[in-house]
Amino acid sequence: MPTLPWLTVNSTPTSPAQVMASRLEVKSLRHVPGFFMASLTLWRQARRSPGVLGLSLKAELLKRTFWTLSAWTGKDAIDAYASSDPHRATVVPKRAVMQESTFVFWEVPADSLPITWAEARRRLDEERRSRNPATE
Repeated sequence: MPTLPWLTVNSTPTSPAQVMASRLEVKSLRHVPGFFMASLTLWRQARRSPGVLGLSLKAELLKRTFWTLSAWTGKDAIDAYASSDPHRATVVPKRAVMQESTFVFWEVPADSLPITWAEARRRLDEERRSRNPATE
């Protein structure tokens, strides 16, 4: 499983930090290479974006699942990243190959970064269960 481990971009104490985690699943294995390349492009964009504190990316290629984890100075920084290119131009066509996507946001004290993948996955699983209680 390819993983880009947590990269601290800005260690200036900004409290609280806004954390975002996502789980993105594509419909078919044939979509994995293109989605993986797009993910790397957006990871590079994120690490250069104003307000990012740190980020990580995991790809479970055979499971067709991609995971992102990032911390920001605030929701406005996340929104600015998401609404600028290449993110904005990439997201629209990639929606057509998505099977499922889950996003969660929460605040933490900046000095508690980095967030663990275990914590991110726990929150993502909780969100998925709340949307689909029959899958428990």
